[in-house]
Amino acid sequence: MNSFGKLFRVSIFGESHGESVGIVVDGCPAGLALTADDLLPDLERRKGGKQKGTTPRQEADYPFFKSGTFNDKTTGFPIAIFFENNNTRSEDYAKQRSIPRPGHADWVAHQKFGGHEDYRGGGHFSARLTTGLVAAGAIAKKLMPGITIHAEVTEIGGEKDLEKGLQNAIDAKDSVGGLVECRVTGLPVGLGEPYFDSVESVLAQMMFAIPAVRGVEFGTGFAAAKMFGSEHNDAIEDMSGKTRTNHAGGVVGGISNGNELLFRLAIKPTSSTPKEQNSLNWDTAQTENFSIKGRHDLCVALRAPVIVEAATAIVLADLMLQEQRIKRIVS
Repeated sequence: MNSFGKLFRVSIFGESHGESVGIVVDGCPAGLALTADDLLPDLERRKGGKQKGTTPRQEADYPFFKSGTFNDKTTGFPIAIFFENNNTRSEDYAKQRSIPRPGHADWVAHQKFGGHEDYRGGGHFSARLTTGLVAAGAIAKKLMPGITIHAEVTEIGGEKDLEKGLQNAIDAKDSVGGLVECRVTGLPVGLGEPYFDSVESVLAQMMFAIPAVRGVEFGTGFAAAKMFGSEHNDAIEDMSGKTRTNHAGGVVGGISNGNELLFRLAIKPTSSTPKEQNSLNWDTAQTENFSIKGRHDLCVALRAPVIVEAATAIVLADLMLQEQRIKRIVS
């Protein structure tokens, strides 16, 4: 449904063009120093509008704490955070309502919810809701000061030169996808709860909740299928568990081995492309040519890194709490 986690649990809510979007974080220990300023740097990174290839829609994305903090510290009870939606243009979506946009959830949402879904800007399916994930991730990061999480775009449209890949899409008047790589250092040995809550299982589940993610691979990933076992195995060098190579991506048997956690995500091209398309008009039951109006990212991968970091932090904080690696916070 709309909640994730066992001990560090997040519940997401809102719609792209509704009054607000937000997150409820349950399970955060009491006594963590927390103000809006702690969340703003990552929230600023998530914004579009200023970076080439991102949506011109601008929202303040200021986090309003509604519960769970007192005297600038967490109380140990659920933390509710709201973000207002003020810069909306819903008429862009009303005009094209009869043609469910290819690649978006318009058609399936209409079938599943009987037409009662909020379709404006994708409604609850919009990447706008990742604002809450980024806020929750910033809190999770504060709980794990010794762990570093860094994600970055490594390819756009198959090009290592990101500017070239983006320009190719601009020249084609189309959208484009990309690859995002995430690295985590400082993880202890022993995180993960096999069988079904292994590190890869839980991370992959969370990553696929991020809109536009089409694939996840850990360590060597799909390239491992072309390797010999002796080549792929990571030889252990010392009693800390340090390995000579890291083809496993820091996870063996579903459990963190103390080496760098490494995984990559494939991000699809933005479904809302400026290029003319042909698809179904459900009012006429015929297909027709159309173009999508509105404000959209040319390459959603550009804004993905901070979202990936946040989603990773949420998963790791939950696993750390399960392993009792995060102790009670002393005021």
